[in-house]
Amino acid sequence: MAPILNLIGMALIIGVMFLCSNGKKQVKWKMIVKALVAQIIVGIIFIKVPAGIWVIEKISDAFTLVLSYGRNGLDFVFGPLINIEKSGFIFIFQVLANLIFFGALVSVLSYLGILGLIIKVIGSIVGRFVGTTRVESFITVANMFLGQTESPLLIAKYLGNMTRSEIFVVVVAGMGSMSVSILGGYNALGIPMEFLILACTLIPFGSIIMAKIMYPEQEEVAITAKLEIDRKQSGCNVIDALGNGAMDGVRMIAAIAASLVAIVAVVSLLNGILSPTGITIEKIFSWIFYPISFFMGLSGEYTDFGAQLLGSKLVLNEFVAFSELAPALQSMDYRTQAVLCIAIAGFANIGSMAVCVASIGALYPPKKEVLAQIIVRALIAAFALNLFNCFLVGLILSFG
Repeated sequence: MAPILNLIGMALIIGVMFLCSNGKKQVKWKMIVKALVAQIIVGIIFIKVPAGIWVIEKISDAFTLVLSYGRNGLDFVFGPLINIEKSGFIFIFQVLANLIFFGALVSVLSYLGILGLIIKVIGSIVGRFVGTTRVESFITVANMFLGQTESPLLIAKYLGNMTRSEIFVVVVAGMGSMSVSILGGYNALGIPMEFLILACTLIPFGSIIMAKIMYPEQEEVAITAKLEIDRKQSGCNVIDALGNGAMDGVRMIAAIAASLVAIVAVVSLLNGILSPTGITIEKIFSWIFYPISFFMGLSGEYTDFGAQLLGSKLVLNEFVAFSELAPALQSMDYRTQAVLCIAIAGFANIGSMAVCVASIGALYPPKKEVLAQIIVRALIAAFALNLFNCFLVGLILSFG
């Protein structure tokens, strides 16, 4: 039954994207089919093929090892505050603090050109196979590693010549992705790194499918030359890049901590107001998103929970959703764990709309009006991207 529900869910998502499309006649179905085939192949390789599973495991182990090195810096500065046994669980130290180290590391890798080289190589393969433009191929692959505010920096100088469809791809890929800088935070909550890495691998082709159905190209593409990355955006030298990345991490921590304080407090307030009725915000979410959760093919007890997580992710943010999911993972089977982790692995939430418009608009202000016009569609497409990926993962895991 679960595989059938997953297939129906995937078909429904593609159908909804088409119904919401602003250019149904312009949809290039050959491109969509190629991207869909590639997405399925990528999923099978990393979920079922021993070599692919080995790659995911090794990348996951590498991330975990790097995280452990970051703790040395935290221990030097914060001492016993990061030791759970001595100080208890303090969210900002045990979960968020390592973002400083990850932010610095990503910035250094960007400055050295290592990250850019990897993105360009994989992006060229994606573009040649699917038929996307250079900038679309580049940005969707970039979002395997970078988030909604970081990846646009790589193509900032091209924004003025990009079509509306290309900008739509940028926003969808960004909102549907996670930055590697923040994976350590999710992992510290108790989310398995292997699922987070798997979610990242499904971003390029998945975002192309969603974006190119909902907002197909209807203009003449102006950017046809080879893209050049300005790696010095990270800093004037390695030390400067290291410092800039660390400060980006600090700003990220402040933004996440502030939003979580506000969100958790507001939800608590609303639950207090609703207490005479016996209804909670979480329960309302579970009712609204139950039809979507149903197609995940979960056992009855987890369908309501899955709906609640989807609501928390969309209305609040993925950190809140992951913090709700983490304590329950031990009681779930492997397929349920994977499906729920993939479903909420992305920045697609209401607050991200303002973040994208502000951050990308700041890079090229004349495009701010375009961003405002497409942002709601982009949120729908990005949310659908995460759902499509979780249905695909559930489908593949249903066999064997």
